Amino acid sequence: MTKKSVPELLSRRTMLRSAVSLGAVALAAPALAQDAFNDLIGSSRRGNWDDQFDANSSRSAVGVVSNNPVLGPEAPTYMQQAIMQYQQIVSNGGWPEVPPSQQRLQIGVSDPSVQALRQRLMISGDLPREAGISSAFDSYVDGALKRFQARHGLPADGVIGEYTLKALNVSAQLRMAQLQTNLIRIQTMAGDLGQRHVMVNIPAASIEAVENNRVVLRNTAVVGRASRPTHIINSKIYEIILNPYWTAPRSIVEKDIVPLMQKDPTYLERNNIRLLDGRGQEVSPQTVDWFAPKAPNLMFRQDPGKNNAMSSTKINFHNPNNEYMHDTPQQGLFNKLMRFESSGCVRVQNVRDLTTWMLRDTPGWSRQEIERVIASRVNTPIKLSTEIPVYFVYITAWSAKDGVVQFRDDIYGNDGNAELALNTTNTQEQPSGSIGEDLLPRN
Repeated sequence: MTKKSVPELLSRRTMLRSAVSLGAVALAAPALAQDAFNDLIGSSRRGNWDDQFDANSSRSAVGVVSNNPVLGPEAPTYMQQAIMQYQQIVSNGGWPEVPPSQQRLQIGVSDPSVQALRQRLMISGDLPREAGISSAFDSYVDGALKRFQARHGLPADGVIGEYTLKALNVSAQLRMAQLQTNLIRIQTMAGDLGQRHVMVNIPAASIEAVENNRVVLRNTAVVGRASRPTHIINSKIYEIILNPYWTAPRSIVEKDIVPLMQKDPTYLERNNIRLLDGRGQEVSPQTVDWFAPKAPNLMFRQDPGKNNAMSSTKINFHNPNNEYMHDTPQQGLFNKLMRFESSGCVRVQNVRDLTTWMLRDTPGWSRQEIERVIASRVNTPIKLSTEIPVYFVYITAWSAKDGVVQFRDDIYGNDGNAELALNTTNTQEQPSGSIGEDLLPRN
């Protein structure tokens, strides 16, 4: 990233203030915050594992990514400011609908529908006024569209696909109502959340590690699908287990594992799953009648290892739903646009970054020691010296200190309007199948 000079920054701020006066919402993240973010993703201390962060993609959203948390004592004020801005947009007539085009709208294209796109992006503050109105999809439109996509949790690729077009054509009136709905949610979380805390925003499928009202780490997540939603929780993280065992729920044993064993008697052995009786004694799979009317009354426990359903790490917090946060062997899930695929538990990308931060004040647990223990494949529970507050929240719209207004898909349909649930394909149950892709990641 090329650092901007002070005059350039002042000129940019002047331009943004001018846009706001016309009913736009256009404030960029502080340069220092982006520098800190670049330092984090480029750190040589990150260790070696499969789910490396895509630094280039993060930099394309320079105007959106910041260290400002979604929640906090001042969050309601920022939301009220965003609502006032959107009220002004609505009172001025909102923004035009962007019509679908016969060709793929991206940089270099000339199409009449780009004129409506330019107007739409100007009114929402993503495109500066001096870009003008024309049919050309130039670099101004490309940058503005990427900023819009980043604000809506979409891949910032500068191409108008299905979800980008849907998001563009949600009316200003409906977006204002979405902000008002989420203001109430944020007001309930405006108290003291703790000097250090973790926030999981379910609709954003994202995790913030916050310290002194500043985001020090963000992690992509996979959360519960609509048919098995992740619950809203206010709790405390008390334990981290490195190299955890995974015990299959009875429902998975009956519906998934037994049928697989009927087809492939080596299935349990290949996936490092042991059978244990009520006394903790191991039982050989060869002694079990897998075609009996009922599944065996045994514990199905998977050994620690890379193929374990929770992979290297399990993060425990107090809750009545048996939900937890964990690593996963399926790192490709984090590359998906719609990351709503679990049965309620939360999978964490770059979980070792988060684990290192949480164990910072627990003596004896440096990053090097964490890596050493994980490499040993030995099950190791660790009690935190100080429990860390964790909040699972449902926030689909917010505006933080940087003034950037963010929106996310209303995946569980809690906002009261079907138009805000842009994705309608993840309400269906996924069929069970082989270990890894469908069976073990159910939590």
